[in-house]
Amino acid sequence: MKSSLPVCPVPSEQQPINEFQDLQESWFFRWATLDLWHYIKPILILWSLSWAVSGPVAAVSFPPAKYPALFALSAAVGACVIPLLALVRLTLGWWYVRDRLSKETVFYEESGWYDGQTWTKPEEVLQRDRLIVSYQIQPIMKRLWRTFAIFGLLLVLSSIIWGILSHRSSLT
Repeated sequence: MKSSLPVCPVPSEQQPINEFQDLQESWFFRWATLDLWHYIKPILILWSLSWAVSGPVAAVSFPPAKYPALFALSAAVGACVIPLLALVRLTLGWWYVRDRLSKETVFYEESGWYDGQTWTKPEEVLQRDRLIVSYQIQPIMKRLWRTFAIFGLLLVLSSIIWGILSHRSSLT
């Protein structure tokens, strides 16, 4: 049976639908698609492992025996760097594929960076790709943005607590 869709000139590995499937199958990018606990667990693991770096740095700045709360708070905030970098990478990967699927045209390279071409998607392909964006990628993007919002809220709360603690420690 023949397909009614025209032949796509875009190399297979550069077709947006295949890039999307590659992300879904990737151990790293699949992380954003998992159920809530399996999504949060790697963030907590990265945060815990980051303490190996941020803890000693915080201990030098705020000796735990003298400033236990400032030490804990600064180490906790410093430990957020690596999970945030991982989340930024996740977001950029999904964002890139979302944009490639959403656009009416696809830029591709035939044999190298110097010979780029553009292919206009047929209406059926464009509709399919936009459905994928709406029902599969947008929920992932919303989850990632909510995670950034939670980190942002935690950093704002940490700043407020920091202000209170440092004000108290300066009074004593």
